[in-house]
Amino acid sequence: MNTLQLTIKDKLAVLTLHRGRANAINAEMVAELTRAINDLAEDDTVGGVILTGQENFFSAGLDLIEIYDYDEKKIRDFWTDFLDLPKALVKFNKPLVAAISGHSPAGGCVLALCCDYRVMAEGKFVIGLNEVPVGIIVPDMIFNLYAFWIGKRKAYQYLLEGKLLQVNEAMNIGLIDEICDPADLLTVAEKKIRTYMVLNPVTWSQSKMNLRRELIGQLETDQTEMLDRTLKQWWSPATRKTLEAIIQNLKNPPAKKA
Repeated sequence: MNTLQLTIKDKLAVLTLHRGRANAINAEMVAELTRAINDLAEDDTVGGVILTGQENFFSAGLDLIEIYDYDEKKIRDFWTDFLDLPKALVKFNKPLVAAISGHSPAGGCVLALCCDYRVMAEGKFVIGLNEVPVGIIVPDMIFNLYAFWIGKRKAYQYLLEGKLLQVNEAMNIGLIDEICDPADLLTVAEKKIRTYMVLNPVTWSQSKMNLRRELIGQLETDQTEMLDRTLKQWWSPATRKTLEAIIQNLKNPPAKKA
C-alpha cells in the first residue's frame, strides 16, 4: 500500500494514514482504504481496528491540489468512490476506534465520524466539516453521519457555516469522546478498543449493526442525483475560482508573523 501502513498484533490492527505530511485524500488513498477495511472485516485473525494518522495531521481532507486537475471522468469516479468509503467504514462490523493525531477537517472528519469512538490528541488542532466555504455541496448522507453524533440542530448549523472546532469544543459537543497527550494517543485508543474486543464478538457486532441500521440505510440511498449536482457545481466558474485561491494558499502559505 502506498498511502497506508498496517500493523497487526494480538488481534488488533492499526491502520495508519500515511501520505505526505498532511495525509491529504486522493483517489489512491480512497481505493486503498476501502480495500483495507473490507479485507480486515473478513480477516478472522483481526478483532478490531484503530484508524490513525501521523503527527499533527489525522487527515487534512481532500487533496485539492491533485483532484482539481482530474478530468470529468476521473472526478466522477473519485466522488463516487469517496462517497462509498463511509458506507464501508460505517458497516464495518468490528470495533473501529479513531486515534486522531492532529488536524482533521473535511474528509478527515468524515473518516473519524465513521468510527465507534474518537480519541483526539491535545493541541491547537481543528476538526469539522468545512465543505461549504470551499464550494463543495454537502450530501445528505454526510449530514446524517454528522447528526448521528452531534444531533441534527448542530450538524445543520455547523455544516452551513463550515465550522471547524478546536479540540475542547469538539469534546464539549460530543464530536470526539476523549482528549489525551499526543504521546499517549495510541495507548489510550488501544485501551478503549480492547474494552470492546473482550466482549462476545457476535453479540457486540450484531448490536452495533442494530444501532446503526437507520444510519446505514441513509448512507445507502441512491446518490446519483446529488452527485450530478455536486459535479455541476464543481465545474462552475465560481467554485473553480475558490478552489484556485485555496490551492494557491496551500502551495504558498502566508509567512508566519515573528
